[in-house]
Parts: sequence; structure tokens; C-alpha cells
Amino acid sequence: MSRKPRILVVDDEAPMRESLKDWLTEDGYEVGLAASGEEAIALAKERSWDVILLDLKMPGMDGLETLRRLKDEDVNTDAEILMMTAYGTIETAVQAMKEGAFDYLLKPFDPDEVEMEIKRIVSHRELVLENLLLRQKLEERAEFDEIIGRSEPMQKVFDLIQRVAPTDSTVLITGESGTGKELVAKAIHANSPRCYMPFIAVSCGALPESILESELFGYEKGAFTGADRTKRGRFELAHGGTLFLDEIGDISLKTQVDLLRVLQEKEITRLGGQETIKVDVRILAATNRDLKRAIQENRFREDLYYRLNVITIHVPPLRHRKEDIPLLVEAFIRKYSLEMNREPARVSPSAMKLLMEYDWPGNVRELENVIERAMVIGKGREITPEDLPFSPRDAAGVEMPKSLRAVEKMHIERILEETQWNISQAARVLEIDRQTLYNKMKRYGIAKRG
Repeated sequence: MSRKPRILVVDDEAPMRESLKDWLTEDGYEVGLAASGEEAIALAKERSWDVILLDLKMPGMDGLETLRRLKDEDVNTDAEILMMTAYGTIETAVQAMKEGAFDYLLKPFDPDEVEMEIKRIVSHRELVLENLLLRQKLEERAEFDEIIGRSEPMQKVFDLIQRVAPTDSTVLITGESGTGKELVAKAIHANSPRCYMPFIAVSCGALPESILESELFGYEKGAFTGADRTKRGRFELAHGGTLFLDEIGDISLKTQVDLLRVLQEKEITRLGGQETIKVDVRILAATNRDLKRAIQENRFREDLYYRLNVITIHVPPLRHRKEDIPLLVEAFIRKYSLEMNREPARVSPSAMKLLMEYDWPGNVRELENVIERAMVIGKGREITPEDLPFSPRDAAGVEMPKSLRAVEKMHIERILEETQWNISQAARVLEIDRQTLYNKMKRYGIAKRG
């Protein structure tokens, strides 16, 4: 555990609270105090605790009722709860263990006994966390296997992943939408010394500025309307591990300033808070935008760009590595055969020819969607051209229309298809606002088919 374990002592007797605080503080723990069950619940809502020492016999809300409330959905603390009880209430303490308490201490107890129990709980929590992170690590390694490609451009990507993963350098992953930038980020994390710590991903372009700020940095209780409890941000959640900032080119200039400060100072301040919190996080960022052009247009800070662009990995579009298409098709067929509990389908030579000739504006993501669709609508055990959503004419390319109006309509339709008709994302790619895009769609009669 990288920080000091936090312990909350709950007892209505002030001498007991203070004695336990002195013992535990001397042993290096961070200690909070509560004089009642109600106060304990309020503190459990405000922040996370590793261990709660809970007296069983208290006036008003007793220890057993407090335990139940702490385990309820409105609090749902993940702290281990150690009951404190006198000899005459052992039976109730055993009942508390049946309802989720870790163990109980029999009063009166000495400091060594308390310390031994606390260390046992902390070791237990660390073992649980280690097992959880190990499972996460294995899952991430499986996801690394999803980056498929024998082509020369992909071999260069694999080589860079292997070279940068053991370092702590910031990596900027570039490439068109749908090329698999997040898979590259996960592969870097999975092969790094931080692999047993969290991998936290944030889609910056999907969140409004105010929400993105609170997601990244967290907030204190009362920081704004609706902030009824303290919340840790993604930087804190990723402590010791990796934070992946997807669509980094879409963040506002204000958030860029805040992010630059974190990269320089290695610390954050929650919204509405005064305390600075040190964070040990590796940053991986991704974008499908031209950040150099954004710098020239004063939409992206040059100093932040150079902070992020220590190492660049460019993920090539699918049209530049078409020799990987048969491998990808095979992998997607295997994936969806398992999900659909059916025999793997074959791909007819004519269908594979179409797949190889198509330009794939939506890249690997579009190919996966096409294969899934073909397996759903296909009637036989073979994928044929009739199962694909495009014709030989589409694959060969359509002649560009002459009028500017027709060109603009075609381009908007293509971007909408690439973004799966996500209006906000399409507007960002087109570098116009949502209302302008809606107006153009209405003017050109553009509507989603099917």
C-alpha cells in the first residue's frame, strides 16, 4: 500500500478514542475519530478508510446497526470493520462477523494486540488487491493479443510498444478513429513495471469541460451543487499506474493549463479543495487530430504538446496495411462465433476480395462491425458478398461529384458513418459545432438509414 493506511476509530468514550488515536498514530497510521454511529457514517461517506474500529455498545445507534448502515448501498464502504466489545457481548460480536465484520477485539486490550490485528487486516487487503490487479494484468495481456498484424507498419508499432513500455516516458498515440489507439495504450501498460497497478482511461472528447475537470481531478464535498460527498478523480485512482487520456486534442484551453500543471508538478488539487495531493501516474495520450495545426490555430498549447509528445506511436489506418485484413477477419469471426455459440463461418473468395478492395474509412472498428453484421444476417456457414454492407462499386471507390454542395454532402455522410452517427463526435471531426452540423444535415436531407 503506497500511502499510510487510514483507520477510523468509532467509540462514544473519549478516553478510549484518544488512547487508540495515540497508539495508532505512533505506529504510522492516519487516524480519524467518531463519537457515534451517525458520525461514523458521515465520515465514511466523505472519504475512504482501510479499517474501521467500531465499538459494539454505544448509546443511540449501536455498533451492530452502524455496521449494517456502513454496508448499505448508500454508504457501501470497502473498509474492513473490526468490532470492539466487552466480554458480555461476545455473542453479538459473532453476529456482527456474520453480517460482514472482519473480526472482533475483546476489551480491555493492549496496544500490541491492536497493532497485530490492524497489520493482519492491512496484509489481507493488500493480498486481495494484489489478486485483483493480477487478474486485471492477465486481462490486459489478453487484450494485447487483440492487436493483430503481420504487416510492416504494425511490426513497427509492436517494436515501439516493446521499447517504450519499460520506461516511464509520456507517449502520444496518434491515428485515425477506429485504428485501435486504446489497445496500444493498454499494451504499453501491460508490459510496463506499472502493470499490477490501475489502468484508467478517460475519453476527453466525450465529456463537457466542467464534467471532465471533476472527473480528472475529483472534488470536495460542497464544491458545487450536487457534490454531496468527496470524490477522487481519475488521477488519484490511477496513482501508481497509468492514466490514458483519449481524444486529448478535444480538451479546452483551461483544462490544458490544469493538465500542464499536473504534468510539471506531479500533484493535483480537487475542485473546491485547498490541499495538494501528490500523484505518481504515467500519462499516455491519444488523438486523431493534427495537434500541430491546432497549435497554429491557437486551439492547443504548444508547451503541453511538447510535454505529451515525448514519444510518438502512430497507428496506421487499415487501408495502409490491407495485408492484415484476412488475419483480422479470422480473429473477429472467432470472437463472434464464441459469443453466438456457433461454428466459425468461412469467407467466400468473392467476399474476401471485396473486403480487401474496400477503403475502410472507419478502420479496424468498421471491419469488426461489418464481420459481426455479416455473421448475424448471414444465412449459411459462409460469408458472401450479399452479407456485406457495400457493393463492388463502393469498394472500387465512387467518382467524386463536380459540385461543391454534393462534395460537402458526401463528406458529411462519410464522417457520420465513420463515427457511427455520433453527432458530437462527427461535429468535432468536421471542426464545426453541433447546431451547424444539424443545419447542414437538414439542408442536404441527410438522415440515418435503417
